[in-house]
Amino acid sequence: MAEEAVPARPIVGTAAEHASTEVPEAAPGDTVADVLALLRRRAFDSVSVIAVVDGERLVGVVPIERLLIAPDGQPMRDLVDPSAPVVAPTTDQERAVWAALRRGRLGVAVVDDEGRYRGVLPPRRLVGVLVQEHEKDLARLGGFGGSSRSAREATAEPVPRRLWHRLPWLVLGLIGSVAAAGVIDSFEQSLNRQILLAIFLPGVVYLADAVGTQTETLVIRGLSVGVSIRTVAWREIVTGALLGVLLAATFWVITVLVWGNAAVATAVALALLAACSIATLVAMALPWILHRCGRDPAFGSGPLATVVQDFLSIASYFLIATALL
Repeated sequence: MAEEAVPARPIVGTAAEHASTEVPEAAPGDTVADVLALLRRRAFDSVSVIAVVDGERLVGVVPIERLLIAPDGQPMRDLVDPSAPVVAPTTDQERAVWAALRRGRLGVAVVDDEGRYRGVLPPRRLVGVLVQEHEKDLARLGGFGGSSRSAREATAEPVPRRLWHRLPWLVLGLIGSVAAAGVIDSFEQSLNRQILLAIFLPGVVYLADAVGTQTETLVIRGLSVGVSIRTVAWREIVTGALLGVLLAATFWVITVLVWGNAAVATAVALALLAACSIATLVAMALPWILHRCGRDPAFGSGPLATVVQDFLSIASYFLIATALL
């Protein structure tokens, strides 16, 4: 004996998830008096619209306002609203809500590809979806990928969970700091020969971090509202390179005027240009990678990007200085 087919569950976030069949239904030939009698006999999820159904096929919907002012003997087929919105079960819930709002209607009928009636999104559910989507948009603007509920939980979570979310990234930062210290130690002879290199190192690292932080903030904001990394990549690369050029030129002039060492000024300026360009690339790549891996870039990008930028900035600084000096 064949097993009875189990109806498929509606997809989360679609019109089918919110469609209700607990609304008044009438046949095309039913009169207004018949429907009014039906409304008096039982309670419904909503009576804002009456679904006019011929078998399984939707003829249309009748707003309650039309029903109440129509003569008792008028058939329901004559009262059908020709501009009432109709959506498919797989329609995104937000699109279904906007279909109702654009036409100023209090309900949206749901009909499948074969024309079969699947229910109505009544006003209460339309408002619920609207609030849910509004909360999602606010959460994305705050850098969270879920809902405002997850955003509130992230800001009010207890200390142990805060540590769990943040400490692993900071441990990676600690490891990177140790590696950066090893790079500096390996260039000890260069520092002994030219002490100015040690003086300018913190400035180069700071400026590279600052440029990277600006790019990182812009990228995370974009990802949180659905902006593709491709949209900002080229402009950010050019911007990072131009910032590096401007900062390097300014730094070169100041160093020559104050310290009078053109060779060191040139080496540091070129290192600053390289560090700012590298920081821009790292600041774009890491949030995108974390986002693609399903991790919140708001937690991991900052510490991880900082240590990677610092390591690469220090390495490029000493490599360029050693080659030129």
